[in-house]
Parts: sequence; C-alpha cells; structure tokens
Amino acid sequence: MKTKYNAMKFPQGINNYEEFIQTSASGYAEVLPLSYSSKNQVKKIVKNKTVENKVGILIITSYPPRECGIATYSQDLMKAINYTFGDSVNIDICAIEDGFSDFSYPTEVKYILNTAIDEEFKKTLLAINSNPDISTVIIQHEFGLYRKMESAFLNFIFELKKPPIIVFHTVLPNPDDMMKSKIQSISKISAKTIVMTYNSKDILVKDYDVLADKISVIAHGTHLISMTSNEILKRKYGLSGKKVLSTFGLLSPGKSIETSIDALPEIVKLTPNIMFLILGKTHPEVVKNDGEKYRQYLEKKVKDYSLEKNVTFINNYLSTPVLLEYLQLTDIYLFTSNDRNQAVSGTFAYAMSCACPIISTPIPHAKEFLTEDTGIIFDFEDSHQLSQSIIKLLDDDLLTKNLSTNALQKIISTSWNNSAIAHIKVVEQIHIKKIKIKYNLPEINLSHVKKMTTEKGMIQFSKINQPDIDSGYTLDDNARALIAICMYFKQTGDINQISHIRKYLKFIESCQQDSGKMYNYVDKKCEFTVQNMEVNLDDSNGRAVWALGYLISLSDILPYNLIIDAERILKKLLINVTDIYSTRAMAFAIKGLYYYKKENSNPDILPMVIALSNRLIQMLKHESSEKWTWFEGYLTYANSILPEAMLYAWLMTDEKKYLDAANLSLEFLLDRTFNNEWIEVISNRNWLTRGEKNIHVGEQPIDVSYTIMTLSMFYNVFQESRYKEKMNMAFNWFLGNNRLHQIVYNPCTGGCFDGLEENNVNLNQGAESTLSYLMARLTVEQYQF
Repeated sequence: MKTKYNAMKFPQGINNYEEFIQTSASGYAEVLPLSYSSKNQVKKIVKNKTVENKVGILIITSYPPRECGIATYSQDLMKAINYTFGDSVNIDICAIEDGFSDFSYPTEVKYILNTAIDEEFKKTLLAINSNPDISTVIIQHEFGLYRKMESAFLNFIFELKKPPIIVFHTVLPNPDDMMKSKIQSISKISAKTIVMTYNSKDILVKDYDVLADKISVIAHGTHLISMTSNEILKRKYGLSGKKVLSTFGLLSPGKSIETSIDALPEIVKLTPNIMFLILGKTHPEVVKNDGEKYRQYLEKKVKDYSLEKNVTFINNYLSTPVLLEYLQLTDIYLFTSNDRNQAVSGTFAYAMSCACPIISTPIPHAKEFLTEDTGIIFDFEDSHQLSQSIIKLLDDDLLTKNLSTNALQKIISTSWNNSAIAHIKVVEQIHIKKIKIKYNLPEINLSHVKKMTTEKGMIQFSKINQPDIDSGYTLDDNARALIAICMYFKQTGDINQISHIRKYLKFIESCQQDSGKMYNYVDKKCEFTVQNMEVNLDDSNGRAVWALGYLISLSDILPYNLIIDAERILKKLLINVTDIYSTRAMAFAIKGLYYYKKENSNPDILPMVIALSNRLIQMLKHESSEKWTWFEGYLTYANSILPEAMLYAWLMTDEKKYLDAANLSLEFLLDRTFNNEWIEVISNRNWLTRGEKNIHVGEQPIDVSYTIMTLSMFYNVFQESRYKEKMNMAFNWFLGNNRLHQIVYNPCTGGCFDGLEENNVNLNQGAESTLSYLMARLTVEQYQF
C-alpha cells in the first residue's frame, strides 16, 4: 500500500531538506499556551520568545520510570549533554508510551506521546512545530516502539518543521521490500542518521541504499567509573571468596541465559566457588504477554543441575550506582544473546566500562570492540564453547587482567561525556547558521589530589585512578601540588587545606641538600633514588623556586610560620639560582622571583631576575630567524612559561627588550599551537624542530595548563580579548574540544587523564596531569566565558 511517507517530495522550488527547514523556519506560528485535560496529551506550554544563543533539542524516546533500555539510554544522554554544555543547550523530552500508563515523569519531560493513538501524533506535531525554542528533534528509533501506528509515525517525521535526527538502535540486514521502503523513507527525510556500530552503517549503505555521508556512528554511551577494589565490593555484597560471573538486563528469551546455566556444571567441577549472578527483572513486555514463564524456566534448569549454591537471581531493576558496583566485583561478564540481528547492547558496553573481562556472542557491537586483546567471542548458544572460555580465563590471571585493562582502554572513548560531544557535533552539522555551543565548567574537585596524597606527599603516578605507590614521589609533583592548593586556598579560604600546604612544603624541604640544591626523585620508602645522579635537576629546582615564591606571595592570608619556613628554604635555594642554565628552569625561577618580590624587598632579587632574563634574551637572539622567533631551535614541553617569564621580567624592570621578547615569542608559540577550533600542543613523542611540522601525537595536560596560565597573565596585564578567547579555547581541550573530541578531565574521579595519544586518551591519572588540570581550572575560575 502506497502511503504519504513513500513519496519524499519537497514543495515546488525546494531542492533539499536544508532549504525546506530554512524556508519553513520563518513561518513558525506563535500560539497561546495550550491546556489539555488528558495526561496523554501534550503537556508543553509554548513560550513566546526563543532563548537567545541557546540550542533547543527535543528527544523523542521512551523514558524512565518506564523500564526500557532505550529509556535509560536517553536519560543518560540527556544528563551528559546537560553536564557537558550547561545552559547553552536546552534538552526537553517527549516520552513515548504504548497505551495508557501512569508514569510520574521527571521535570525534563515536557511532552507525552501515546503511540497507540493516531490523534496523539497530530497534537504532538502541532506543539513541536509551533515551539520556537526547539531547533532540533532527536528521535530514538526501535521498531517495537511505534509498531501500532507506523504510518502515523512516518507521517509525523515527514511533517516536522524542525530538522530530525534519527537514531537507529536496530538495523536489520537483508530487508524485504516493505522494510527497505520504510527505512529509506525515514532516512531521506532525516537531516542526519545515527547508528551505534560501523556494521549498522554498512548495512544501511549496502542493503538500504542510504548515503554514507548522511550517517554518523556514535557508539552506545558508557559511564566513567571511579574504580573500587573488587574485594571490597565482594565483601559489601556478601560474595567474599567467590569467583563471580554475571550478566544483567531485562530478562527475555533473547538473552539466552540458559546458555550460561548449561555451561556451569563443567565449570563448577573445577571451580566450586563460582557464583553466577543474573541481575535484572523480567522485561515488562514479556511479563505482560507471558508472565514469569522464562524466569521459571531458568530457575528449574538451575534446580535440575543442582546449582542452587552457584546461581543467584537478583530480580530487581537496579539503580545505576548499584549495577555498576555489581559489575566492578564481577570477575567475568557473560553476554549470551541469541539474537543474530541485535546490533548493540548497553549491558555489554556498561560491563566494558567497569573493566570486566567479557565473553560474548558475536553481535556486531562485540565484534567491533572485542579482539584477542580485549575479550573472547563464542558462537551463539554454544554452552560448551562458553564453558571452555570461562575456564580459560579462570586459569589465567594475567590474561584476565590484560583483557580487563585493554577493554577499559577500548571503551573509554564511548563515555557518555564523549557521546554528548558527538551528538552535539551532529547537531552543529545540520544547522545552516552556526550555533553557539559553550562547554560547561566542571565544579572544582580535589578528590583525586587527596587520593594521590599520603602522609609523605603526593605520589607520582597512578594506574588508571589508583595511586601507584611503587612510582614514589617527586619534587616536581609536590611543588605543583603546593602551587595548586595555595591557589585553591586563595580562592576559597578553606582552612582544611593548610595541613596539605604544610605537607607539600615539608616534602620540598626534605629534598633540599646542604648545598641548597634539591633532589627530585624519592622512592616509596622516602629514600632518594639513583635518578638524582643521572639527570639534570635544574627544572625541578626552578619549579621549587616558583612554588616557594608563590606561597610567600600569600603572606597576608597564610599562617606566619608557613611563610617563615618557605622563606628559609627559598633563601638557601637561591644561593645557586644564577648557576641555572636550563631554559625552562630559568623561566620557572623568574616566575617564582616575581611572586617573591611582591612580598619581599630583598635587593638581591632584581639582579637575579636580570641575570636570568638576559640569558634568555641572548638565547632568543641566537636562535631567532625570519620564521623562527624562539629561545631554542625546537619547541619541547611547558613552552609558554618562556614568554611568560619575559613578561614578569618586564613588569619587574620596565625594560622594553623583555616586553618585546614576551610578545614576539608568545605570538610565535600561539601560531604553532592553535587552529581555528582548538589547541594542539607540541607532541611529547617528538619535539617540534625548526622547519618541521607538529605531529600532534602525545599531547599532555601540562602544556595546555601552562598555556592557560600564560594567557591569563597576558590578559590581566594588557586586557586584550583575544587572550581570553584563546584561554577559553585551551581550557575546553580538557572538556573534549580537541583533536579526538574526547574528554581529558575525568569528572567522576576529579583526576585528569595523562594525555591524548594518536587515537585514544591515556587512562592513567597521574599527579602531573591532575595538578595541571587543577591549576588550569583554578586559573579560569575568575573569568566569565
């Protein structure tokens, strides 16, 4: 039967969807507030004025408290977009229902659409088209959601006057003519199509003739996890001493849980302490049609195998925090779906995000994410193959650990924060007029800094977000920690930070030798390592001058005894300061002396500054050419500290040569690290040598942070808006506005990933990265971006 949605014709004179939207936009009607007596009718009260500079997105989807995978997916996406982009994006929800329900929805649900009633589509369409605050409609599509009114649904999409983005949660291969016609119709009228695997994209292109450039692949989102000890969680849930297998999701025959149960007897013979957790209640639609028949079938199978002590059913719809804890205590996660057409699984993605070693059937999602390094794939419904795979992992702790770490590294790019960024990028693509998106500043969070700090000081490295005490401590990191916490104390006046400031200061003092110079490397037993004899420690000593000078500059707010101790340490350190020849060490020292001079009239300070500054000026003159205005023949790390040091020298001496050096070198650096959209700092893999190009692999937070601090100083001195704009652009690098469009700051832990590699972030959250982010975040706190 031929219906309206099969004939995708635009009005006369309109050639494409973008022209259709642009022409229609001027004809939006302003309507009076609507009032409906039925809960199933539209709840939205249409506003008379569009919120200026705000992107309005409506997501049409099932939504909690409805128990449905897509409902949870959409709520997680909505929260992530709100967290990432704040007030610059407004998200509303149109909750779809299948018949009459009595859900109590959260406030973001502004519309309710009963997909069983044709008239409800028309009423909802009228309200959406009439609302000027909605600029984009995202429609979550699953065939079962609209099965009772497919024609009404397709007509609804066709008549939308807002660009629709369709998210296909399922893409069926080898369609019949009717199925192909439906999907083609939806895709043609859609401004953009989103799928969650590259396999789904290939099917749309090859089996449905959808244009490839109209399809975006955005993987199913996952949660960032602050990893908790597996054993701690096992104790919490009464599973100590158990080897835990688990699976979760709304139960239905398609989950094929029986495959795992059939595999257990062979496993129990070798591992009697095995426990298989079946997490989740039965799917509401299954209960509606078949009651608890499937769960009872599984329970009987457990009893027939005498596995009552090895299988636990947790018949609840678990909250996300509880679910994530169960996944973290899991030793092996089992995904056994028997649906050959299932494209993706949120359960599978969540398990990977909790670093679960995974054994899965070969759905496309699994085949794209699981390799021999990240998991194991077994054939559909092959319980013997499954049991052998489980036994293999239980017998090989090293393999299991490697799969866990590699799976987490593989899945981190799909975090909900990154998914939010990817969705907004798609929204930006479909708008003719450039929309203004602002990244939201995260709250300042000291959790990871405190976690990395022992009674001795701040630990150097972490494994993921767990402090690695074997890496020991460094003067570098404790100097950074002293600066960061002093900055925090200056902004907040939080007296609880005094003890931490004292701790970091004491560590710095412990590194000082009789000569006044300082060692950098300290092992976990608080003993100096041989590294101190093998490497140049000038940078560490220069950074200590910066930290001590900055602390002393806060003499009006910090306890007097801290100032006295810092001055004593600094005076001893300054005995050797003019013997420093390392470029960045000199710059760090100049910055520290600038702060020290603000609170101290010692006449020896200025000669030190002039000696170091003149040395830098000579380096600049020696290395500079027509196209290279820099202090060295290469750009390495922490580059921005050099023009910043020249600015401090000018502020202290009023010598124009320092000002010229500051301005020229900063412009040279900015030209090589900023493009029109984001900052790309110098790679730590290969320094940028004169005449070569930056390879943009191995971008580290310290370089971004120092750039922000330098731009802040230049803006404060000269009040030029371009410095503030670049500062904002640079800080957004941490939040996902970077080469990979992935977040580098981890809001779950308060830590910062160790940098951008070629195709991924480095998951470790060490001291340098975390403190660099914190200093950058504290720097931008004073500005309104």
